[in-house]
Amino acid sequence: MTSHPRLLSPLQMRGQTLRNRIVFGAHTNNMADQGLPGARMEGYFLERALGGAGMIVTEPVPVHRTGVLTRGNMLHGSDEIIPHFQRITEKVKDAGAVICQQLYHVGAHGDSDLSFAPHWSPSGGPSYHDSDGSHKMTEAEIEELLAAHLAAAVRAQKSGFQGVEVWAAYHSLLDQFWTPWSNQRDDKWGGSLENRTRFSRILIENIRRACGEDFIVGMAVSYSTAYSATLSGENLCEIIALHDATGHLDYVTVGAGSYLEFDAIIPPFTHGEKLTTPLTAQLKALVKHAKITSEAGVRTPENGEAIIAAGEADLVSIVRGQIADPHLARKATEGRAEDIRGCISCNQMCWGRRSRDYWISCLVNPSVGREFEWGGDRFRAAVVPKSVLVVGAGPAGLEAARGAAERGYRVEIVEALPVVGGQFRLAGMQPRRAQILDLLDWYERQFTKLAVTLRLNTYLDADEIAAHPADVVVLATGSLPDEKAFQRWLPHLESLPGLELGGVWSPEEVMRREARLGDAVIVYDEGSNWRGVGTAWALAEAGKQVTIVTPEAFVGKEIARTAADGAARRRLAKLGVVFKTEACIARWHGNGATVLNLLTKDEEVMAASGLVMATTNRAFDPFPETFPGKKVLRIGDCVAPRLAAYAFHEGRKLALSL
Repeated sequence: MTSHPRLLSPLQMRGQTLRNRIVFGAHTNNMADQGLPGARMEGYFLERALGGAGMIVTEPVPVHRTGVLTRGNMLHGSDEIIPHFQRITEKVKDAGAVICQQLYHVGAHGDSDLSFAPHWSPSGGPSYHDSDGSHKMTEAEIEELLAAHLAAAVRAQKSGFQGVEVWAAYHSLLDQFWTPWSNQRDDKWGGSLENRTRFSRILIENIRRACGEDFIVGMAVSYSTAYSATLSGENLCEIIALHDATGHLDYVTVGAGSYLEFDAIIPPFTHGEKLTTPLTAQLKALVKHAKITSEAGVRTPENGEAIIAAGEADLVSIVRGQIADPHLARKATEGRAEDIRGCISCNQMCWGRRSRDYWISCLVNPSVGREFEWGGDRFRAAVVPKSVLVVGAGPAGLEAARGAAERGYRVEIVEALPVVGGQFRLAGMQPRRAQILDLLDWYERQFTKLAVTLRLNTYLDADEIAAHPADVVVLATGSLPDEKAFQRWLPHLESLPGLELGGVWSPEEVMRREARLGDAVIVYDEGSNWRGVGTAWALAEAGKQVTIVTPEAFVGKEIARTAADGAARRRLAKLGVVFKTEACIARWHGNGATVLNLLTKDEEVMAASGLVMATTNRAFDPFPETFPGKKVLRIGDCVAPRLAAYAFHEGRKLALSL
């Protein structure tokens, strides 16, 4: 029996039955190839349909040459996409999901590197996506964009989509028309609320007339309180009420943030959950026809059930939750919510890859984007199951052991520490990162269900591995901090000068509470990622006086791709942390450090009772290259120290290849 009865109840919309209230909402997966959807995108959406999603809203499609935003966007204005999408929509519908397509134009916030076109906007304001300005549209150009939206909707219908979602979120084109500071026109498209909503009302009416009464028409909006110039909740309620009164609008998806509050669009773990319910609750009480979807920070079935049970929305859009586990809806339906692999809100491989214009993936689920190659997020049973010994229970070892067991192998995993997770567990002990610990608990539950033998507090030496009866040995022994504290931007120094004086620690020692630091701590953050930033945050929360020294131009450079760097810096600043950028540690004195400015070569002596060196780790692999009679495989940091995503990837890939 399910514990999510409201979330899993069906919903009728324009003659279509959504089997539950779980939406896999629109997001840029960047998987198009030369503007065409192919096998990668098909596998990605089909897996979520097979996983039980009620409705899928696919990758936003630019409607016009002036609205291209990513390399992986679909072709605009071309019927060439129709047969390619037909293959996807047919399979998704056969799998039981309703499928719609989002249509978008970003207005002023284009990307000239990709579009090579001027950004068209209501009043010619600046872009918040790149540093360019935009072109104030003529009335003829406004009519051209209305026609482009209509043509895209008709094209979507011909492609087999059961509806479209018109994009008015994040201060996009429609939002720019609605918002007085970005719409300063004095013609029929600006001024009064009626005029400012004219474009969107005509657009939706055109789609309804052309595509018929059985075609779903939705709209995506977003809610942000960061700037007074953007639309307030009351403003959005008034605008949505105007559109709802026409009876043409079937649902409204409410997201968070905008191009002016970018980190809330895909909120990382630094943010709270259920970010849009204050507005969705207002809209649900206001509208007469449209259904309301809550998006942003809706991570789990529990989130969704709570929102719908409270009457705060009719549907929930769980995007990253279904990226992390495409079978989230099916598992919830089967009463197996404890088997759902939870999203950890890291943004590292979804938004983190999209921000670099790659196709997206997932740190905890490496099958994302590879479903067409790996057979989805599922496992093929082994023809001849063998016995497997996994040495090391960090991310690589955990995923290798789970994957092999899913395929029917007899698996034993040993770990020298009393807990699983390795350095990943230490990351989960940093502020606001406990979702990592939840994931590690999930692995242990899966091991119990899959009959994996887990042995903790167990260090095997080479002789013990050689004598073990396993057919396959997987070495996943991880990495260790560099004992010499070598700094890559001071390559002439073999080790940190003054290291022998003591008081120098690694982030791992800090998070294991082994470091004796005193009250004033310098954190040298060479990687400019969570290993340094998160450790500094933990120390500052504990009341330490912290200074971050980094060779990068700003603190958290490598986590900027996740949109969490700003929130981290704000919190660090409030805790009194001092930032020293574009600098290295020239010498440690035991009671302070000489800090070298990499720009001017000036040196400054800073007092400190402890120094934490977050430099590049070294691989830990103490075993012989081979063990006679056994197949030996190495994965994760013991091959080369890297981010956790690549360890999970190698663990899964190994399991599939056995």
